[in-house]
Amino acid sequence: MSSLDALAENLPEGRLLTDPDVIDSYARDRTFLEPGKALAVVLARTRDDVVTTMRWASEHRVPVVPRGAGTGLAGGATASEGSVILSLARMTAITELSPADEIAVVEPGVITADLDRAAREHGLMYAPDPSSYEISTIGGNLATNAGGLRCVKYGVTRDSALGLEVVLADGRVLNTGRRTMKGVTGYDLTGLFVGSEGTLGVITSATVRLRRAPAAPPATFAAEFGSLRDAAAAVSAIMAAGCQPSLMEMLDRATLKAIDDWRNIGLEDSTQAMLIGQSDAADSQAAITRMGQLCGAGGASFVAVSSTPAEAEELIAVRRMAYQAKERLGACLVEDVCVPRSALPDMISAIEAAAARHGVMICTVAHAGDGNLHPVFVFDHGTAEPPAQVWAAADEVFTKALEFGGTLTGEHGVGVLKRRWLSLESGPVAADVQQGIKAVFDPLGILNPGKAI
Repeated sequence: MSSLDALAENLPEGRLLTDPDVIDSYARDRTFLEPGKALAVVLARTRDDVVTTMRWASEHRVPVVPRGAGTGLAGGATASEGSVILSLARMTAITELSPADEIAVVEPGVITADLDRAAREHGLMYAPDPSSYEISTIGGNLATNAGGLRCVKYGVTRDSALGLEVVLADGRVLNTGRRTMKGVTGYDLTGLFVGSEGTLGVITSATVRLRRAPAAPPATFAAEFGSLRDAAAAVSAIMAAGCQPSLMEMLDRATLKAIDDWRNIGLEDSTQAMLIGQSDAADSQAAITRMGQLCGAGGASFVAVSSTPAEAEELIAVRRMAYQAKERLGACLVEDVCVPRSALPDMISAIEAAAARHGVMICTVAHAGDGNLHPVFVFDHGTAEPPAQVWAAADEVFTKALEFGGTLTGEHGVGVLKRRWLSLESGPVAADVQQGIKAVFDPLGILNPGKAI
């Protein structure tokens, strides 16, 4: 009996797939990276399926690549050579939703937007809001500590994670955290697993915090600027004025042009940048009016304020179209440097300078209220690897972000793509400590090898 036959024998029928074409469809995320050749795919439906898979993998020293919806942008879910891909996408139950405690208990395959919709039936909301919220899963969000549009006010995924159920590399089940809003017993293992990109364990359940949904629909503005730096300066002015937006997004000219070519949004020739802001506060209309005034004072050529929820959705839809519009232009190396908000204008200038110096198209959007920028380096479709000038421009952008006191990734994770720059930020002591942590949880090195650390 082969080792895969032994795994199939211990899993329910239909859970193990070995057809090469099917395996290939699970082997990639949304990066250009070419995956390794995997042995099989496990379609887990229960925690027991995950336990069985990890016990088998530990016994046979087979690498395992945990996977959600495959929406990642750093290569964290790409298949490793000789691995088994462990898909959690079919574990889709919201097993508990408690309005009294303002928590939900969910399986990892739950779509982010579905959890938010379920919470809103009880006057609550799930705050994390990645741009891929209609297709990304809670498990994937936890694995990368995803951020999103609302994190300027509500924080990233880790800020809503209270407790986890995790299957370790040897098949043991670990429960971390709590159901309470406070708790400091022991080390923060929940925080450790959130953002670990499947390298320490496989998340099979999560207890997450819900929040009161706004009583009224949020108010939204969009402002157009003649320069990207002016738009970034307006963000600083809005945050300094204490306006407390629930969303503050910025799009550059190249991104707006890609969207306009695709969906005809009526882009003006003079518009070099757009800010889209939102407030869900009790005085949201007054807050948005104030933000619009600050944009006008900062050089905005046009400011529009939504008067209905439908208009607000139309404005936000422009931001959510950004990545798909850029994918139409070519293959994309998507990055997400994060800098202190005060450094946002200088970081914008550095990205523009790198694009010009190396002759590379860089389309930039930003969760501007967080200082989290997404410079997307566009190159020809069908190119297996970004050309040398793209890597050179990316090197320059990352180096500048670190010089400004920033970080290599704000929310997408390290995966495969950012490992080449890790030593610039972490240093040898941090690298040694992280390798030590990895060795405690995964001594055989079978969990998502070659990723994140």
